[in-house]
Amino acid sequence: MKCSLLYYSRQMLKTVCAVALFMATVPAQAQVTVSASIDSTQILVGEQAKLHLEISMDANQKLRLPILNDTLVTGVEIVDIATPDTQMLNDDKRWLITQDYTLTSFDSAFYYLPPLEVMVNDQKYRSESLALKVYSFPVDTLHPDQFYGPKPIQEVPITWNDVSTMVYALILMLLLGAAAIFFVIRFYNNKPIIKIIKIEPKLPPHQVAMKRIEEIKADKNVQREDPKLYYTELTDVLRSYIEERFGFKALEMTSSEIIEHLLEQKDKESIKDLKNLFEVADLVKFAKHSPLMNENDMNLVNAVDFINETKVEEDPNAKKEPTEIKVEEKRSKQGRIALMCSIGVTSVAAIFALYVVIRELINLFF
Repeated sequence: MKCSLLYYSRQMLKTVCAVALFMATVPAQAQVTVSASIDSTQILVGEQAKLHLEISMDANQKLRLPILNDTLVTGVEIVDIATPDTQMLNDDKRWLITQDYTLTSFDSAFYYLPPLEVMVNDQKYRSESLALKVYSFPVDTLHPDQFYGPKPIQEVPITWNDVSTMVYALILMLLLGAAAIFFVIRFYNNKPIIKIIKIEPKLPPHQVAMKRIEEIKADKNVQREDPKLYYTELTDVLRSYIEERFGFKALEMTSSEIIEHLLEQKDKESIKDLKNLFEVADLVKFAKHSPLMNENDMNLVNAVDFINETKVEEDPNAKKEPTEIKVEEKRSKQGRIALMCSIGVTSVAAIFALYVVIRELINLFF
């Protein structure tokens, strides 16, 4: 009895070990899958078909793809072998590797394509086998009179699309060639360049001053919003007028210095209002004084009165014609360099356009 129990115990232990070993090996076997497919199982002679090989494996395993030459089986040739493509799956824990083979055949037959064999961790895995049927072109050998001979050569009409590039290149070549010739002539014809400059007659100082005062008067916003700018522009007009009218550098002088020079030429009473204007302007510009609107208007009137009192009237019958001045300028070194560069650029561009014309002619007629 004891021997029987011992025997059955050993048998049960072996069975459990075998099941455990089987369960341990099943996942390992399931870690690698190899499959093959073909996009077309039937082709005509000379046509091509794609054989698609796909391997799924763990990322830490080593793969060796099948080494194939130019023939898969007798009668089926390998035209091209694409570069393998790898995709990462399951957070980079699995790899899906694909390989495409382009097949063709020139003999009509039914071909058996054997399984493709790959090596994963030095262990062989095979895909399923496939089949490929190659058909030939049907030829009616019983009625040879139905075969037609070669067709005659057809004349193809020339369209605008055929010659447009050549025409545009020809026009561009002519323009660039003419420009290059012009620059060459200008380069060797080194005559001085004569310029005629017209100088318009200069307005008298009082007219220039009155024109600028009218512009200041028209801008009411400056008087209200920025009195400093208003008085700066007004006194600049007066300084320019005084410098032109009396002949001393009023633009470089202070207000008191201008008044002192004017007192040497005019009486004190005649420039009293002008002195008050300069004093208010200095207070506004340097002491942040805020004058009233009527005070601004009064100072503008004082400036106009001073100009009218001191202006020099010209003969109204005298008509001043604009003077013309002839200026001769020789071409500088920079000008000659610019001409040389222009000659080079236009010449090269014209030669390139000529090349395009010749190329289009050859493509059109030969």
